[in-house]
Amino acid sequence: MTAIKHALQRDIFTPNDERLLGIVNVCKAGKKKKNCFLCATVTTERPVQVKVVKVKKSDKGDFYKRQQTWELRDLTEVDAKDASKENPEFDLHFEKVYRWVASSTAEKNSFISCIWKLNQRYLRKKVEFVNVSSQLLEELPKAEESVPSGESQSVAGGDEDALDEYQELSTREEQDIESMMVTCEYAISNAEAFAEKLFKELQVLDGANIQSIMASEKQVNILMQLLDEALGEVDTIEGKLSSYEEMLQSVKEQMDQISQSNRLIQISNTNNGKLLDEIQFLVNYMDLSKGHIRALQEGDLTSPKGIEACINASEALLQCMNVALRPGHEKLMAVNQQQLLFAELRDTFARRLTNHLNNVFVHQGHDQSSTLSQHTAELTLPKHSPLHRDLLRYAKLMEWLKNTHREKYEGLSRTYVEYMSKLYEREIKEFFEVAKIKMAGTSKDPKGKFATLPRKESALKQETESLHGSSGKLTGSTSSLNKLTVQGSNSRRSQSSSLLDMGNMSASDLDVADRTKFDKIFEQVLSELEPLCLAEQDFISKFFKLQQHLTVAPPLAQPETEDFDGSLPSKKPPQAEHKHSLSSEKDIVRLMMNKIFQSIETELNSLIALGDKIDSFHSLYMLVKMSHHVWTAENVDPASYLSTTLGNVLVTVKRNFDKCISNQIRQMEEFKISKKSKVGILPFVTGFEEFAELAETIFRNAERRGDLDKAYVKLIRAVFMNVEKVANESQKTPRDVVMMENFHHIFSTLSRLKISCLDAERREAKHKYTDHLQSYVINSLGQPLEKLNHFFEGVEARVAQGVREEEVSYQLAFNKQELRKVIKEYPGKEVKKGLDNLYKKVDKHLCEEESLLQVVWHSMQDEFIRQYKHFEDLIGRCYPGSGITMEFTIQDMLEYFSSIAQSH
Repeated sequence: MTAIKHALQRDIFTPNDERLLGIVNVCKAGKKKKNCFLCATVTTERPVQVKVVKVKKSDKGDFYKRQQTWELRDLTEVDAKDASKENPEFDLHFEKVYRWVASSTAEKNSFISCIWKLNQRYLRKKVEFVNVSSQLLEELPKAEESVPSGESQSVAGGDEDALDEYQELSTREEQDIESMMVTCEYAISNAEAFAEKLFKELQVLDGANIQSIMASEKQVNILMQLLDEALGEVDTIEGKLSSYEEMLQSVKEQMDQISQSNRLIQISNTNNGKLLDEIQFLVNYMDLSKGHIRALQEGDLTSPKGIEACINASEALLQCMNVALRPGHEKLMAVNQQQLLFAELRDTFARRLTNHLNNVFVHQGHDQSSTLSQHTAELTLPKHSPLHRDLLRYAKLMEWLKNTHREKYEGLSRTYVEYMSKLYEREIKEFFEVAKIKMAGTSKDPKGKFATLPRKESALKQETESLHGSSGKLTGSTSSLNKLTVQGSNSRRSQSSSLLDMGNMSASDLDVADRTKFDKIFEQVLSELEPLCLAEQDFISKFFKLQQHLTVAPPLAQPETEDFDGSLPSKKPPQAEHKHSLSSEKDIVRLMMNKIFQSIETELNSLIALGDKIDSFHSLYMLVKMSHHVWTAENVDPASYLSTTLGNVLVTVKRNFDKCISNQIRQMEEFKISKKSKVGILPFVTGFEEFAELAETIFRNAERRGDLDKAYVKLIRAVFMNVEKVANESQKTPRDVVMMENFHHIFSTLSRLKISCLDAERREAKHKYTDHLQSYVINSLGQPLEKLNHFFEGVEARVAQGVREEEVSYQLAFNKQELRKVIKEYPGKEVKKGLDNLYKKVDKHLCEEESLLQVVWHSMQDEFIRQYKHFEDLIGRCYPGSGITMEFTIQDMLEYFSSIAQSH
């Protein structure tokens, strides 16, 4: 290996001004063995560069060549694989990982040690050595570390202490050597003589130095004497310093004692200050004035000043009780005594406040009944704003009670709900009884029951029917309904009338005054209930402080509760009810309102049932009014009790409305026509017209227009279907006449009312009317010129079979003589007579209400002229040059039609 090292130094590194410091014979791991050498080198020029060079032996000779070079500063990690066992493998991490296998473990260790020393000397770079024995990574000697990096030091490790003893001469040294060699001519030619001369000169200089030292002995003795005197003075000074030090030590002990005393005094002052702060804190925050104590124990809860004093005292007490005590305060006897005093004052005042408010609630619940008769006579509900105004003075005290005595707060809530529910129940019951009396036209006897006024037998029978009973047959008074329509166009509160009277009660019994009365009564009922509920809900929120969103147990928690939907009470164990909690205080308000006004929904449903019994079409008006009030309540608060209750009642009204529509459809389906009289305009067609007029008046600006549109579609489809059904069953009146008249009436009604959701039905009605008008005209015109029609139908049949038009006259049955014979049967007088009979027949078929006679007659005139021209055209084409013409002209026909129409 030494020979290889010298050969590499000579052939590769010396020409490049580099020195080889470490070498190892390696091959790549995991591949076919191709040996090469890794060399650690440094440059001889400054700055020194340290490199790792891969050298490979040439395949063609014995010389070596440089294959790859890495800078040592690019090395990041050296991995020796195993520090405890001999393993020739190692990795060098440059820009990528190079894996090598050394020829021996010793060479690997020597090379890694060389790398480590070069890094320590020249780079000082943090290269990570992994799995390397600590013996290889020993620190360099301090003497070596002090040598500059450019000087030659031991870096290679192993048994050599130095690589090459080489040190570059400085410029001064070079000049001295040159001047010395100039003085001796044979310095180069005779080195031994030159060295001997130098040696002799060195001996002379050494002798001179010794003589100089011996001559200075006297000065040395004097110097030694001076040093002895100085040492004596030093001893004297040290003695004085020792005495001073003893004195200072006593002073130090005294100062330490003074400092300790000062520290104790400072600690005492700090403790006194903290104690004073604690006492001031307790006095400021846990001391209740005598005036507050007197207000809590004996304060007047009836006068405004007394209530204000009690409010201030309760707030001060609550502040004292809620003060955040500091650690250790609870162990003080004075603090415990104050807390006991506060608890006693709290309980005393809570008991006084609860008793007073209980008395107020009970008194209010019994005292208001005396004023009921005055209000109910006017159909108004008593106002509770004075009570609310008086009780709101205690709102802050209720909030205090809620925060301090939850049980008493809940007890007061239950008491308020209990007595106010009784009060409201009496008032609402009286209010609705008066509304029913006014609505049904009855008076109240002394026993409190309704006494029916004398009415027609049919009306009495209707009021005794079940709410879901059968309805009567289709009858009606057009004059009464038209009168109501005029009234409805002037007032938005116009009441809907019954299209189909119930129980055979005629529409004249339900005049405009009755409907207007129902309008005012129902609106008055809703107008009185709405502010009453809103005022009570607002009072409950303010008085019981239920405005914040907190999850608390309901104050009405009782073993027996009533569900929001008005179902029967259900028994619940107290434990389960106690665990039940509502999500927010709004739910508590709604629950209290549901308890207080539990009779409103029942009474409203009863009133609605009565209105529906009197006139089933009252449901239209009630639907509009109820929808408006529900919409108003939802805009104020969608989750309020009023919104929920009115929404439930609205469902009932909507069901009555749907039932009313269903009853009309059923009556249409059950309608039977008379076999002896002509049909005319069907009653349910005129009924639909009256219904639509009334509904459009009532729903003009309604929020629930969609419900009416759906009802329109159901009704009109039923009308269409049953008109066709009646037309098919008609024996007296032709089917086309029934269809034509009724669909013309439907089309006229829809065009006049302009109901947007029925545009498709309006177009369909027009189409059916036009088709059946044309069909009736064609079928009727075949009778006056019956033989002529049959003759020309035969002619057209021959042409259709392939006979040429000019050859038709050669057919035996259709020759010219036959044509003249048929034409002679219909002279002008005969045609006029036939048309006159046709007019009379059409007049018998058509009804007077629709006034379609002239329309039909004009259509017949047009159709007759069209047939006349068609006959003449066939004569001209099939009998050319025959000179055959009709016995009458178009002008004659126009005169016939005009004279017949004028004569009738």
